[in-house]
Amino acid sequence: MTAGTARRPIGVLVVSNILGGIGVASGIAVGAILAQQVGGTAVAGLGQAMSVLGAAVAAVPLATAAVRLGRRWALAVGYTLAMLGGVVIIGGAVLDSLLVLLVGLGLFGVAQATNLQTRYAASDLADPASRGRTMSVVIWATTVGSVAGPNLTPVGERLGTSAGLPGLAGPYLFSVVAFALAGTVLALFYRPGRAGLSAVAEPATPEVAPVAAVPGRAARPARAARPAWGARPVSAAASLRWAGRHPVARFAVVLIAVAHATMVMVMAMTPLHMTHGGMGLELVGIVISAHVLGMYALSPLFGWLADRVGALRVAVLGITVLATAVALGLLAAGSGSFAVTMTALVLLGLGWSASLIASSAMLAGVDSGDVRVPLQGATDALMNYAGAGAAALAGPILALDGFRGVNLAAALLLVPAVLLAVAAVRRGDAGVDDAQVHGTHGSDGDRGAPGPVDRHQPDPGSTDLDPAGRR
Repeated sequence: MTAGTARRPIGVLVVSNILGGIGVASGIAVGAILAQQVGGTAVAGLGQAMSVLGAAVAAVPLATAAVRLGRRWALAVGYTLAMLGGVVIIGGAVLDSLLVLLVGLGLFGVAQATNLQTRYAASDLADPASRGRTMSVVIWATTVGSVAGPNLTPVGERLGTSAGLPGLAGPYLFSVVAFALAGTVLALFYRPGRAGLSAVAEPATPEVAPVAAVPGRAARPARAARPAWGARPVSAAASLRWAGRHPVARFAVVLIAVAHATMVMVMAMTPLHMTHGGMGLELVGIVISAHVLGMYALSPLFGWLADRVGALRVAVLGITVLATAVALGLLAAGSGSFAVTMTALVLLGLGWSASLIASSAMLAGVDSGDVRVPLQGATDALMNYAGAGAAALAGPILALDGFRGVNLAAALLLVPAVLLAVAAVRRGDAGVDDAQVHGTHGSDGDRGAPGPVDRHQPDPGSTDLDPAGRR
């Protein structure tokens, strides 16, 4: 697909991601407070946990839907489920039912998984030399929603009250509308075309195999090939086993999970660290806003670097920035300095951004087309499960050893990514496009040329692979 023909579908993805970001940020800002009002302080954290788990559980089914139905309908269904979640949350608030509220928050979390998978939809439309930049533009659009969404909270509260709803249910009205618009925009306007670079951009038309001629028998037409979108996709477990045999793909999977867990663990405990140190909510808000900007605002720069110098180098940069953020977090734990805390959180967001974009670019460059989309879904699921686990552990660690212990634990989380980075740099990977690993100015001197194709590709109708990578 040329740049001109790809521009419109990428624009649609950007618009849908802005709307999805507004929907997520509008509701998530009051989710914990609403859960506290309905169920008490002891269960306030369950609201965020259910949203994260909802995103984790939805990641693999959304990837499966992308293989079967195409990206357009998979994303549209994801936003529809999130819209229903918003409706259920409002119902739970009206009924004063914690169970109904938690079910709604779980469905609401599907929006985050959908937002994340739009970056892979964007990579389907790009040539290998510009995948990083294309994905990063779609990710950057989340910045708009992340900034605008929380600012709608007081308006939503007044709207909910005027409509006879509990005040904190009001912001979810904006979420419902935003998700409905995002799904509608995708369903009506996302047309990547059948000439796109990805087999999952739209369902493929069945092809008829050549005539089979057998000596001594009359030639007969071969059975029509099964459409790729109708085949049973490779399972998430099989795709992860495939990644385990390829150093760069393995590193990308682990880095996404580790970077997200590190970010969530430190970020979730920073407000408590600041308030325990006597800082007001205004300062907490400034730090978290700066952190969110770090997560998204410079993503186009990291995407450009991934295409220019190689995703592997940007991934190593991401680990380095995360390690620096953790080191500053340790310093902030001892000094209680607002400036050091804020710098640490900004770097934490930047390191997460570089790691996410670089790893996503490497996964988008997987040569084995049957594995690529299931692996993307499985990786996003692992990412969210890791984030949920880190958030659950962060509280007890903070209680035992304070903010110092939280940052020490975050440093330990980075160790597996560091070790796998060394292996990836040394060995490379025949299953990932060379342009995505080494950049458009790779050592082979061929700009944007794909690397060797992995010969051990799983059959699309198989959900398992043997140790050699075959059925």
